[in-house]
Amino acid sequence: MKPPIPSINPKKETEKISHFIKTALKKTGFKKIVIGLSGGIDSTTCLYLIRKVLPPQNIFITYLPYFQPPNYTRGKPNISVIKKVCYNLQIPEENQYIISIKKPVDSITHMFKISNLSDHGRVRIGNIMARVRMIIIYDLAKKHNGLVCGTENKSEHLLGYFTRFGDEASDIEPILHLYKTQVYQLARSLKIPEEIINAKPTAGLWTGQTDEAEFGFSYEEADQVLYLYFDQKLSLDEIKKRRFKNAIKILEFVKKNSFKHHTPYTLTPVK
Repeated sequence: MKPPIPSINPKKETEKISHFIKTALKKTGFKKIVIGLSGGIDSTTCLYLIRKVLPPQNIFITYLPYFQPPNYTRGKPNISVIKKVCYNLQIPEENQYIISIKKPVDSITHMFKISNLSDHGRVRIGNIMARVRMIIIYDLAKKHNGLVCGTENKSEHLLGYFTRFGDEASDIEPILHLYKTQVYQLARSLKIPEEIINAKPTAGLWTGQTDEAEFGFSYEEADQVLYLYFDQKLSLDEIKKRRFKNAIKILEFVKKNSFKHHTPYTLTPVK
C-alpha cells in the first residue's frame, strides 16, 4: 500500500504562513512585497497568502510572458486569469506589471547563437528566461522598496527543479515547506480559481513544456517517493518495495541536481 503524503490542516497552515510573512517583514523592516505570477498554482497561492497579511496597495505583481498564442497556452489569454486574481484580491491596476520578455531573451539567445532545436538549447533559453524575469522582479523590488516573494514548493526544491539565480532567487519563500500535492490542498482552501488549480503545471520555458512531461513522472508519485526518502529516511531499496515504478528515476533526478543546493563552493566556511 502506497502511503499518502500527510494531509495538511489548511486553516492552521494559512495562519502559520501568515505569521511567517509578518515576522519576515518585521524583521527586515520592509512593508511591501513584489511577486512574479505565472498563472500557476504556486505563485497564485503565494499571492493569496500575502494578501492575508498586506493591504493591496503594498503588493506588486509581475506577469512576464515570453510566448504568445497560438504557441503557448499560458500566453495572452492567461492575462485574463492574472487580471481575475488581481481583481479578486483588489490589487491596484498601477501595481500590476505585465511585460513581455521576448525582446531581451531573443537578444541574448541571438548573441550566443542558441538554437531551440536541441534539448540542451531549449534548457539554455529557459534558464535565460528565468534569469531575465528575476532581473525585472528585483529591479521592481528596488523601485518600490519591497521584498521579493519566491514561489518554490518543496517538491521542486528537492528535485532541484529550478534555475539558479532565476526562479530560485527570492527574499521570502512561503510554501517551500509544502510538497506540490499539499499546495493543491491549500489552494482549494484559499478558493483559488479552478482554472488555475486544473491547469497542467508548467514553467513556461518552451512551447508545450510541462513539468511532468519534462520529469517523466507525476508530482503525485514524486511527492510520495521524496517524502519516504527525505522525511521518513527510507533507502531506495525500501522505497522500491513499495512498488513505485519511477522511484529510481525520481531519485536520480534528485542526485543529478543536488549540486544546486551546495554552490558556491568555498575554500573555508564563511561565518
